[in-house]
Amino acid sequence: MGGPLGQHQKWSHGYFSYPKLEGEIGPHMQFNGEEHLVWSLNNYLGLANHPEVREADAQAAADYGMAYPMGARMMSGNSRHHEELESDLASFVGKEDAYLLNYGYQGMLSIIDSLADRNDVIVYDAESHACIIDGLRLHMGKRFVYQHNDLESCEKQLERASRLTRQTGGGILLITEGVFGMSGAQGKLKEIVKLKERFNFRMLVDDAHGFGTMGATGAGTHEAQDCADGVDVYFGTFAKSMAGIGGFVASTREVVDYLRYNMRSQIFAKALPMPMVIGLKKRFELLKSKPELREKLWEITLALQNGLRERGFNLGVTNTMVTPVVLEGDLYEATSLTRDLRENYRIFCSIVIYPVIPKGLIVLRLIPTAAHSFDDVQRTLDAYSEMAEKLKAGHYKQTKMAVA
Repeated sequence: MGGPLGQHQKWSHGYFSYPKLEGEIGPHMQFNGEEHLVWSLNNYLGLANHPEVREADAQAAADYGMAYPMGARMMSGNSRHHEELESDLASFVGKEDAYLLNYGYQGMLSIIDSLADRNDVIVYDAESHACIIDGLRLHMGKRFVYQHNDLESCEKQLERASRLTRQTGGGILLITEGVFGMSGAQGKLKEIVKLKERFNFRMLVDDAHGFGTMGATGAGTHEAQDCADGVDVYFGTFAKSMAGIGGFVASTREVVDYLRYNMRSQIFAKALPMPMVIGLKKRFELLKSKPELREKLWEITLALQNGLRERGFNLGVTNTMVTPVVLEGDLYEATSLTRDLRENYRIFCSIVIYPVIPKGLIVLRLIPTAAHSFDDVQRTLDAYSEMAEKLKAGHYKQTKMAVA
């Protein structure tokens, strides 16, 4: 009962799954009535409770209410604020035009559905986000998966796709991510772009975690890797660095115009409410005008990651803000050590276990933000060192306290 993720819901619901974090959004929130140090919010730049953001949100809600504009963009829900935000976003990420999306997940799914028809072939990374996988499920043509960040495997799948499209007359859409949200690895965008010298394909990049955090100006992972021109279609979300709701897709005017009139999830859905759009404009203004927020994010990230590595922790291949702490252990140990961190150290982070990752592994994923302090980092390092000693000594296997 409950499927792969819901099989343990009887004892996990409300604590390990669907927990309630209460109070002001930030590094310190209430969980189960106690203050916790929180490392589970994608509030990268700390904008969720920035006073200028709160003021802009409140004023826009007072001016427009939550219903305006009423209807889908195509019919009656357009506004100059929506269009201004699109224009500014396009310029920032180095594209001709952009189109707002009500939700990032829904938007990515619909981008894929709109761009590829039954004659086209999609080539994609094996560790693509669920929104990409669900978009692929809508695709009525062929799709080939390559091993995660493996260029040799990618080339082989592009060769397969090229042979097939010579028969169908279709094109090839390659999909990858700028920053993989579970491992923290950057997608090999620059290397994949170079493959265009041998293969004819368009490249769609999901940069949900990279937009606002990566690159000299925060324009994204394609800026960080100096390959913006090779990324044909760029997707960013507002749910991470912008601490909001929705997303955008950017490309040439021709492609964006096509998507604007063919993305069913946007054509037949209500436009983003005006308070969110105006609030996003303020968030975007701060993202661009306050580079110190991004600098603080990276200072905290490096302090946390370097400290963990010095203590012998395995962080996998991350080279971004996402910080996965990889441990060995079973389900009992995973839940027991997580409960120990929450109940005794008052540290809240996300736990990832099988079937999301292979059996025998535990991942505690930490998300540093510009709102965290170096004291938060030190407190976490000390707690993790003690937790690791307990795990090594078999303490968590003996207690089995979390699944009683």
